[in-house]
Amino acid sequence: MNLKALVERFAVNVAEQTDAIWRGDAKTGNKHAKRYLDAVDKLLALGNAGRDALASLLTHPRMDVRVKAAAYLLRYRTAEAKAVLEDAASSEGLIPFIASEVLKNWEKGTWTLDPE
Repeated sequence: MNLKALVERFAVNVAEQTDAIWRGDAKTGNKHAKRYLDAVDKLLALGNAGRDALASLLTHPRMDVRVKAAAYLLRYRTAEAKAVLEDAASSEGLIPFIASEVLKNWEKGTWTLDPE
């Protein structure tokens, strides 16, 4: 699977998981979570080329996709990722809550999504 396809798989499955959560469909949400986690694992395994490809999602039209991508890119693209998370965290709702939790973990030093 090429970089573009992995990035698309990540974005589509993050969005599908969010939509399933809103419908109260945990089973479908979990299926999509496994798919986006697989995609991000493959992207990160490719090193900085995979991270750069994932960074294209920092401007995605959906906040949930931007936030998930930013969460994985905090170490590699700190300023850009923090800006996305801070912008999202300034709102209310589930995705803004997730963004604020990611930022808290980053500030506490407990963030571990893409360690060196």
